[in-house]
Amino acid sequence: MGTEDPRVAVVIPNWNCVEDLQECMRSLRAQNNVELELMVVDNGSTDGSVEWMVEQGIPNTALPKNLGFAPAVNLGFALTDAPLVLVLNSDTVLEPDALARMVAEIEADPRVGGVQPRLLSLIRGESRHPEDPQAVIYSLGQALTADGRAREDGIGLTQGERGFVPREIFGVCGAASLLRRELVDQLGGYDESYFAFYEDVDLNVRARMLGWTFRLVPDAVIWHIGNAAWHTGFDRPDAENARLVARNRICTQVKFMPFSSLPRIFLVELAAIGRALFARRLILTLAGKVSALAQMPDLIRARRNLELSGDRRKAQAWLGESQRSTTDVLKRPVPPPGTPPQVTGG
Repeated sequence: MGTEDPRVAVVIPNWNCVEDLQECMRSLRAQNNVELELMVVDNGSTDGSVEWMVEQGIPNTALPKNLGFAPAVNLGFALTDAPLVLVLNSDTVLEPDALARMVAEIEADPRVGGVQPRLLSLIRGESRHPEDPQAVIYSLGQALTADGRAREDGIGLTQGERGFVPREIFGVCGAASLLRRELVDQLGGYDESYFAFYEDVDLNVRARMLGWTFRLVPDAVIWHIGNAAWHTGFDRPDAENARLVARNRICTQVKFMPFSSLPRIFLVELAAIGRALFARRLILTLAGKVSALAQMPDLIRARRNLELSGDRRKAQAWLGESQRSTTDVLKRPVPPPGTPPQVTGG
């Protein structure tokens, strides 16, 4: 007794990424010291994804059309019951010990509602080594600017340039994060009105307001292409991205930002409109912002409901952390390729 491997549900939303999904599955099969409860939620793929999963005996549920990231993952939550849930994009590849390291970290402290790995950018067909100083960072955790925008800490920097240590972070990236089932149930999962983009930021904000914390586990490494599914489904994926981000960012800000930040937010949004004009995506960006304004009565009600159950100051305390986290004393030299990674904590 007491020697059983921890049981982890793995929820993967997929949309026309069968080749990436195949590599993701190979990396999941190579995970050590965990028992997986797998569920792939397919968002209406037409590339043979469902047929391949049926042939391989991979647990899945197929939706008739793309309902979005948030609804697909919430369905995956409902179809699994393990006490820990790994939310994973289909364009990710896990190092063999990544999940076990994340499990050890989250189980060490009951206050931690979620953890994320060191997410590195994956380029198809290129060799990769988790300790390569030239490997490019995708995310070392989510951070917030002073005006409430979210960013992935360290994104675009090389590991040797940025470095990393285990630490508390504002929140976890939806591309690869391990969550407690208790947190998922308490929050009701992701807000499905977001469809995609910022739904993870919204979840982090709501969890923070209820007192949950999040941590980065840098010795767990997962590689991520980024927006692979998005780029298969739209003629102008960046423009569609801009529309949803423009809407969802405002939705999240309304829920938790202090009223004193309104002038700063107004200037930032005005600048975003200017950038959209030069990028030839003004109409979609404006459509996103108008859509958010149309939802304002519902958003204000959501803000009031959150005030009754949580404390906005616990989320607001992280405003501006993105600037600090790139200049603080977190930098740790990255060892050369071939050096075994050191286990720190957990």
